[in-house]
Amino acid sequence: MTLSDKSDAFDDYLIEPLDKQDRAAFCCGVEPLDRYLKQQAGQDARKRMAAPFVLIEKSSSAVVGYYTLSATSILFDELPNEITKKFPRYPNVPATLLGRLAVDQKYRGKSLGERLLMDALHRSFQNEIATIAVVVDAKDDQARSFYEHFDFIQFPNFPYRLFLLMDTIAKLFE
Repeated sequence: MTLSDKSDAFDDYLIEPLDKQDRAAFCCGVEPLDRYLKQQAGQDARKRMAAPFVLIEKSSSAVVGYYTLSATSILFDELPNEITKKFPRYPNVPATLLGRLAVDQKYRGKSLGERLLMDALHRSFQNEIATIAVVVDAKDDQARSFYEHFDFIQFPNFPYRLFLLMDTIAKLFE
């Protein structure tokens, strides 16, 4: 599939903030991620604990994927030395947490995880609140590999916690 083919296929979907969409049929195969979308995401949105976004198939209105964004901070000393040289020495630095990202099993193989990730990075970049990076906590080796494919960097002491600097994200959207 070429990039233009992907773009055409992406036209069949839209990403919007979580509202009253029917999420009952969503199944990514990871029970905590399925449960979160069905039972907790709406409460987190109302309480401003997270901002969930859903990927909708236009033809069926089915929720086929989602992600969440929220604020977090990084302990300055947890970042690699080659990165900390670029920043003032504050004990904590602001970041955006990409808390969850999942695609329904029936829609795998269509690059929809990539579409969700790029949307999350773009929203994080467009945010008017300063953050230095997007942080993710990968659930397993497969998830970690997914993020590493997009140049996320592992925290030195946390193999499943990764980040992507806003400077790198800015280059994606130039």
